Amino acid sequence: MAPSVPRLQIGSTEIIALADGEGPFFSPRVDAFPEATTAQWAEVDRYDPGAVDAEGRWRLQFRAYAIRSDKGLTVVDAGIGPADGPAASWAPVPGVLPDSLVAAGIDAAEVDTVVLTHLHTDHVGWAVVTEASDRRPYFPNADYLLQRAEYDALDALNPQLRETLTDPLTAAGRLRLLDGDTPLRTGRAVATPGHTPGHQSVLVAEGRELALVTGDLLVHALQLLHPELAYAHEVDPEAARHSRERLLSREAAATLHLATPHLTEPFVSA
Repeated sequence: MAPSVPRLQIGSTEIIALADGEGPFFSPRVDAFPEATTAQWAEVDRYDPGAVDAEGRWRLQFRAYAIRSDKGLTVVDAGIGPADGPAASWAPVPGVLPDSLVAAGIDAAEVDTVVLTHLHTDHVGWAVVTEASDRRPYFPNADYLLQRAEYDALDALNPQLRETLTDPLTAAGRLRLLDGDTPLRTGRAVATPGHTPGHQSVLVAEGRELALVTGDLLVHALQLLHPELAYAHEVDPEAARHSRERLLSREAAATLHLATPHLTEPFVSA
């Protein structure tokens, strides 16, 4: 029997969680969030007990998301990738995103848009793959959307991704650079800088119901309960805090669902 695929319905739009892997973080969680108190850790462990393993290590999920509507099919992020992918040095590769797409009834060729929230290796792993020694977009008919500020920071973030990711996408005519908030076929790309210079998230709104595909705006439930807390791997902690607080506090009268790559549950309510 095929595994169940978590889905969230927002009006006429369906958001689908696509698992790619899971495993422990590469450093202790107290180093990742040095300002968190013992009481805050106890609080978050009650809220998301699956994020800590028996040895006390931070255990992450690695997910992408699909957004399907009558206007098109968007994938947000591209996971940890195959065994030889760019995240192989630290993430639990190979990922299973291709199997998750099949389980969700998604053909890579029908995806028309891929939003890369940022250029960390666990979010771009399946974006470009090697086939017969050539590098090609995994989603062959999709435009790949990246914030220009992220592209401009590529050499500081990971210069190797130029050869393995952005150059092949450019050669295929598939890379599109955005400048801030931008309407999509379904939803809207929202600039959420701080984790990286050009980090972006995707917001879907239907009436008073909202869904935010966060990327690494949130990497741990600690930041959902205490958005002011800095994460050690943010390039600009103050900008990241501002992005979190701005998005999590929007339209208090609305229902805000969060689709997060790394929290234990694929969908949580803010």
